[in-house]
Amino acid sequence: MTEEEFDAFYATAFPRLTGQLYAFTGDHGEAQDVVQEAFVRAWDRRAEFLADGAPEAWIRTVATRLAVSRWRRARRWLELVRRTPPADHTPGPGPEHTALVAALRTLPEAQRMAIVLHHLCDLSVEQVASETGAPVGTVKARLSRGRAALARVLSEDPADLAGSARPSGPVRAPGEGEREGDRVR
Repeated sequence: MTEEEFDAFYATAFPRLTGQLYAFTGDHGEAQDVVQEAFVRAWDRRAEFLADGAPEAWIRTVATRLAVSRWRRARRWLELVRRTPPADHTPGPGPEHTALVAALRTLPEAQRMAIVLHHLCDLSVEQVASETGAPVGTVKARLSRGRAALARVLSEDPADLAGSARPSGPVRAPGEGEREGDRVR
């Protein structure tokens, strides 16, 4: 079968086969998919189609088998999902994680990318440089500046960022009091 003959065969047989497979599957989109896949497989065998004598029957058989195969896969997947109950509760991110994400958002994009790739993705400085397209020295500078900025941000207001129960006032050593004029309270 030549390419032109195959194209003509496709144009006449596709709607008819799609209708037949739609009746079989009950899903028009699925019917189109399996008929199209059968035609793709037939394209590789188009030279043999005249010898077979029944190209439409061959495509219908292939499309039907594809539909059954997809249905079986879907059924097996559904059975697997039904056997595996969902987790009762998935815990959300902890306060440390939330504080880190909030602090990372304050960094410039280049520093944030370097910090994430190096510290969270465990890439070496050279790998970070390769991923970002920046020189190694620039990556080292971004990491240094990013760590310093994170340290400042995370120490600014630990109660808000980390969700901890630290006092909101200045931290004093034991025995230190507030000075009011020359007196210690």
